[in-house]
Amino acid sequence: MSVHNERFLDPASIPIVENGTVAIVHTEWNAFIVDELVKGCERMLVQHGVIDIEKLMVPGAFEIPFGCRQVFDRYQPEAIIALGCVIRGETPHFDYVCQAVTQGIGALNIVLPSPVIFGVLTVNDVEQARQRAGGKQGHKGEEAAIAALKLMYQKRQWQQE
Repeated sequence: MSVHNERFLDPASIPIVENGTVAIVHTEWNAFIVDELVKGCERMLVQHGVIDIEKLMVPGAFEIPFGCRQVFDRYQPEAIIALGCVIRGETPHFDYVCQAVTQGIGALNIVLPSPVIFGVLTVNDVEQARQRAGGKQGHKGEEAAIAALKLMYQKRQWQQE
């Protein structure tokens, strides 16, 4: 965890978003890591006022953008959080999957009226994944929830102007 992220993680900077609605799109692949990301994400959302959390499991990271679009069309949540874990292997497959999910989520952020939070771990090995799912590198599921809360809060502020 970088000391440069202290302000982002400061509890005083995390807004309460009463009656918030969020969708979590998460992968079935690498569930031993992703399930912990989902738990931390849900925990943080509930602590900060989100009452409606819809979840959609997709097979792998490549399918996340499709799942995000489908969940938006069905539920119109205030934010969507994409959670997954891609672990580098011996082939270029890792690069293709990471690029596709990154570009897909980026494209959704341009066309959807709700933010899509990138909570997909792209790591070299299982140990790096564990360190980012509650280890010394923090909890990326919780951090994705914080990003969603901050954007939901900001959007609500703009809508009141």
